[in-house]
Amino acid sequence: MAKVLYSVTMSLDGFIAGPGGDMSWMTEYLGPNAEIDELIGRIGALLVGRRTYDGDDPHKGDEGEGKAFGGGWEGPQFVVTHEIPSTAPPHTTFVDDFDTALAQAREAAGDKYVNVMGASMGKQCLESGQLDEVLTLIAPVLLGDGVPLFNHPGGHNTKLERLSVGQVPLATSLWFKVV
Repeated sequence: MAKVLYSVTMSLDGFIAGPGGDMSWMTEYLGPNAEIDELIGRIGALLVGRRTYDGDDPHKGDEGEGKAFGGGWEGPQFVVTHEIPSTAPPHTTFVDDFDTALAQAREAAGDKYVNVMGASMGKQCLESGQLDEVLTLIAPVLLGDGVPLFNHPGGHNTKLERLSVGQVPLATSLWFKVV
């Protein structure tokens, strides 16, 4: 059965996007990363929030624009939205219910990962008890404001077990199992 993985790049001060969802800050931190290259082959489906799907793209202006992992991955993606468009691009399914979208993504992923994209989707997976792992790539930058990795007013204590720590020239990776 598919595991649900939230993988994300974050600034050192905890933001996954800048103010207004700006992702342009991330562009200079994209680069060779063997861990991500290996992960991409283990992803069977994507679970994506609508704001992320429609949002700013750190690959804007290059051949990877509009493609998952800058074009490094292709496959089924399930976009959670309250407004279902009349047509969808290939391999993209728009779903108006989180639980249904996650179930469809799990089925499509088979024994690979469902990779979660977007702060809202990550939070919903965590709060529903459906999140298995978190991979955070910490970029050496302080944004000062923006979209936090996890935001739960009043707090929410979730225990994690560290699976690995890695380092590449442009980021430090922390991989955790949700316990």
